[in-house]
Amino acid sequence: MGKILRENGLSIVLGVLFLLFLVGQAASGYYAYNEEQQEHRQQTIEFINYLGTSHFLEATMENWESEFLQMFAFVVLTACLFQKGSAESKDPEEEEADVDRDPREARNKKDAPWPVRKGGVVLTLYEYSLSLAFLLLFFTSFILHAVGGAKEYNQNQLEHGSSELITTLQYMETPRFWFESLQNWQSEFLAVFAMVVLSIFLRQRGSAESKPVDAAHSETGKG
Repeated sequence: MGKILRENGLSIVLGVLFLLFLVGQAASGYYAYNEEQQEHRQQTIEFINYLGTSHFLEATMENWESEFLQMFAFVVLTACLFQKGSAESKDPEEEEADVDRDPREARNKKDAPWPVRKGGVVLTLYEYSLSLAFLLLFFTSFILHAVGGAKEYNQNQLEHGSSELITTLQYMETPRFWFESLQNWQSEFLAVFAMVVLSIFLRQRGSAESKPVDAAHSETGKG
């Protein structure tokens, strides 16, 4: 058990933190939702039922989409662009980094992943599987944000006595939908920008996301 925790501690702690904050979001959202229901003289609901509401779906997917967009863009942009001195960039002075090696040269490597040994289309997809996974997750959460937002919008319309309801596609054309999305997108890219630039000048001893403390500011990559 100790070895498992040591080798997988980062993902375990991040997973636990994610679940804790998700439960916290759900709980606070539940109370906020019922407060709104009471203000509009509507029936309150149980917590388990709240998890299936558009209120919870929209708020959750609205944030997830920006996270996955951020990671997709970061993975793709760091493959082709450089930032001299940043721990988050490949070194522009090096002709080829380890991540740029042709995987076909390792087809006979014993511990190579199955797609590498298989080759062909499977390998081509595997070469870009990380960015493709983030892109798929982004589009999935983006659509679910729109679905939840449309349902939430229509519910508010009905509560205010209006029968003018809209479809998911119509909701995606509203300023409200893009305001919800863009306010999250800009914050994610600000965070990545700060990480790229600050890692040029600042250090965090022991972190894989930092250069060595004694590294020159001009040194690029994690060293």
